[in-house]
Amino acid sequence: MRTYDFVVIGGGSAGYAGARTAADLGLETAVVDGSETLGGLCILRGCMPSKTLIESANRFRIIREASEFGLRAENIAVHPQEIIDRKRRLIGEFAAYRREQLEAKRFDLIRARARFLDPHHLEVTSPEGGTEKIQAKTILIATGSVVSRLPVPGLEDVGYLTSDDVLDLARLPKSIIVLGGGAIALELAQYYEGLGVEVTVIQRSPQILKSADKDVADALQAALEKLGIRFFTGTRLLQASRDAKGRRCVRFEHEGTERECSAEEILLATGRSPNTANLGLENADIATNRRGGIEVTPEQVSNQPHIFAAGDAGSPLEVVHIAITQGEHAAHNAALHLGRLPGAQRKSTDYRLKLFGIFTEPEVGMVGMTEREAAAAAIPFKAATYPFDDHGKSMISDAVDGFVKLLAHAETGELVGGAVIGPHAVELIHEITVAMAFKATAQQLAAIPHYHPTLSEIWTYPAEELAEHCATS
Repeated sequence: MRTYDFVVIGGGSAGYAGARTAADLGLETAVVDGSETLGGLCILRGCMPSKTLIESANRFRIIREASEFGLRAENIAVHPQEIIDRKRRLIGEFAAYRREQLEAKRFDLIRARARFLDPHHLEVTSPEGGTEKIQAKTILIATGSVVSRLPVPGLEDVGYLTSDDVLDLARLPKSIIVLGGGAIALELAQYYEGLGVEVTVIQRSPQILKSADKDVADALQAALEKLGIRFFTGTRLLQASRDAKGRRCVRFEHEGTERECSAEEILLATGRSPNTANLGLENADIATNRRGGIEVTPEQVSNQPHIFAAGDAGSPLEVVHIAITQGEHAAHNAALHLGRLPGAQRKSTDYRLKLFGIFTEPEVGMVGMTEREAAAAAIPFKAATYPFDDHGKSMISDAVDGFVKLLAHAETGELVGGAVIGPHAVELIHEITVAMAFKATAQQLAAIPHYHPTLSEIWTYPAEELAEHCATS
């Protein structure tokens, strides 16, 4: 039986970061990954392939809108197979690089699926069916997530697409119903709309982007409606079926009335769930939440002091840069648990600077607290906004939907949150992230020079407003 200091289950972004860190700290390390293709969710089925498709849709939309700028583009067309081919080429390159990292012999790579036998022993099963047992002094669970399924009567019989399917679908439906109103649902809705597909979004929560403040969600919905996407929020899904023409139908309750929408395809995009169902967690007495995620502390430690989790398998936020940090912290803390870093301190994941981006049109970027979160934490705050339709560079670009928003502590002026919905929002939000990282105040942000005309100078307007209204200590 092979014995390791640190065993990582899963070779995605969190798992690789944990394994690399552990190896650098001198731990005898192994990564167990039995997936058909190495690379992890972000590279294979998440961030990178979805943004590749969205980039094609955005380029096509720009061409369609050329006449606004005194230009003419004739005989334009979409070639779905070429869009998918480009995605496969790029993702193949990204995945090959991750495979090289995993196979670089800094640690053992075991191509098998792992299952707990007890808190310190794993059974690993190869694709050919062979099994062996390995012993681990510490373990990191980094198995990512899977598409969440929705128990709507008739949906399984009618058939539907998932986000995984869309990423390899080399044809365009004429129309599509998107079930869900989160980031994945809205990005793929925007992808299809950008290529000329008729899109309807049906969301169960009262607003899209249910974790965002209402003004942000409402502004995004209004902008997407201008593009032609139909929305129904605050719904109760009743049944899926097919109509007389063979189209897929969704019946739902909306504002007290039963309604029905039909389309060529249904996209189920109601989120993802932690991929922990087949790990035998009960054999190691590992505590999970109602979604199946590993319950962990900010140090990434589960209820078993030698077992850690990182990434989608045990994180409140499903974003890659946090998953990488979590994996690194888990490895560091595992080394401490083993007594390998005398005098060092435990590392914990700081969610004060939590970032979230949505690559719709317009984009959405958020950092730190929302207004609801600040109020729930009893933080005295003031908020200020400024619209893009009164901003020179956005008007020049004909990108006038949305606004920027800053939240500052009402007594000290320290920035505690920011949001932007508008052009290049996911890039623009990083200016506020840097300011918050240095605990800057609204007064300090307002004093920083910004070149004119640029999109980024829009931040100075809410900063100046907050600087006038927040007391300084």
